[in-house]
Amino acid sequence: MRIITHTKHAVNISQAERIVSAIGGGILAAAGIKKRSPGGVALALLGGDLLRRGITGHCYAYEAMGVHTAGPGQGQSTSVPYELGIRVDKSITIAKPPQEVYAFWRDLSNLPRFMKNLESVTQIDDEHSHWVVKAPAGRTVEWDAIIHNEVPGQMIAWRSMPGADVDNAGSVWFREAPAGRGTEVKVELQYNPPAGALGAIFASFWGKEPSQQIQEDLHRLKALLEAGEVPTTQGQPRGQQEHERHGAKVTEASEESFPASDSPAYNH
Repeated sequence: MRIITHTKHAVNISQAERIVSAIGGGILAAAGIKKRSPGGVALALLGGDLLRRGITGHCYAYEAMGVHTAGPGQGQSTSVPYELGIRVDKSITIAKPPQEVYAFWRDLSNLPRFMKNLESVTQIDDEHSHWVVKAPAGRTVEWDAIIHNEVPGQMIAWRSMPGADVDNAGSVWFREAPAGRGTEVKVELQYNPPAGALGAIFASFWGKEPSQQIQEDLHRLKALLEAGEVPTTQGQPRGQQEHERHGAKVTEASEESFPASDSPAYNH
């Protein structure tokens, strides 16, 4: 996991705030310099930082709290502005063909079977779904998501819809592993916690760090597809029972695909 920081397009305060910061910072800096005292130095430093805030349009406190008062700008998707949020990249190799792994994942009802903190995914239609995820302190967070880009058998990309408890976007790739070893599954996730970067840090005290949790979820997926069961903490397999209870079958993926709209700003 890494906290995303950018400087080229890191404007996160509105134009009005920039003007007020620049004017107020200039006044405070001038007043502090005139005083020629320790208090004046502190005042000048505060004014200088406000002046920097106004000139650059970037507030470090806003960045830490996940606040973004500037209008949509370059690089901002409909769900997670690329100047903000947490980025997680994880991958695993599964000894199954890409088409089979893709088809299993594309049936979103399968996801809670190996994603430990995912309570449910309700399919609304072929593109839209509703997600309920366990959160710290026994709470849950929810959002609607849309699959906005898909290459059958190769890639699924999604983003949360407006009003989500946690803004998120990402993609999962299914590539043939070298030497016929199966499928390399790569998950790329970007999300913006309600409290921004500080929220992500505090949340880690309540549970596992997100990148570790995703890696463990991928290991459960590997076990489920390769062995038909997911080991539990008590050492009792349950994957095959769940497989039978859900009646899930790995079938050929649909030929339908969705045109790309906007991606989570990942480079490949």
